[in-house]
Amino acid sequence: MVTGMKRRLRVLGWSLLALWLLPLLGPTTARTEALAERPIRVEIFEQPGGMKARTTNLKRCLPEAVGFHCRRVTPEEIRDGCLRDFDVLIMPGGSARQEAAHLGARGRRNIHAFVENGGDYVGICAGSYLATPGYSWSLGLINARVVDRQHWARGNGEVWLKMTADGRKVLHERSEEVRVHYAQGPLLAHGSRTDLPRYESLATYATGIAKHGAPRGVMPGTTAIARAEFGAGRVVCYSPHPEMPGGPHHLIAAGVRWAAGR
Repeated sequence: MVTGMKRRLRVLGWSLLALWLLPLLGPTTARTEALAERPIRVEIFEQPGGMKARTTNLKRCLPEAVGFHCRRVTPEEIRDGCLRDFDVLIMPGGSARQEAAHLGARGRRNIHAFVENGGDYVGICAGSYLATPGYSWSLGLINARVVDRQHWARGNGEVWLKMTADGRKVLHERSEEVRVHYAQGPLLAHGSRTDLPRYESLATYATGIAKHGAPRGVMPGTTAIARAEFGAGRVVCYSPHPEMPGGPHHLIAAGVRWAAGR
């Protein structure tokens, strides 16, 4: 995939800073300190009255000890332009419609511009619904359609994902199939938008859930994890919940790293 100009300039800036610091550091610390990458700055959306456990679970997946700096962000802060100071925005699970309503038109425009200009977006469950272009309130960051929208409330439970070859590489997964918690996330398929690039599937559903009248056999084979570029930024969408207790948490950490270009 082609990386955006803003991302290249950002990396170049840190490289130049490292070179400037070299004369100031001792010979044994120059490589380890000056060339060390700064933490990936991550904002985790938290709407008013939202479940703080979602933020806690994500922070557990993205500890500072391995190069992440996470903080919660409110809709008001996004509307006020705080995204320009961070690398990755995570929109977690919940209700996509409510997330969109709390953000308002201005907040959604700010997210759209943030990614287009080189920021990165990670959506989980509701956050993935929000990233698609199929709803009046959605962001249109990824060229995907939601399969069987009528039966979105198809139930919760454990499912198996089938990793693609690139998915195993990008997300640092050794196994061809992994077990993960599902909670009514979108079943994704390639969309037909001509103004958006085709996304790449990193994992599909190997098994499915079909409760509350949802038809059987629809979920297996649909995309569970997708990655794409939007403008100068990157997008990763997770339909299930690898951040939940029990994981697999490394799928989240690796996806955020890819989004941030690390």
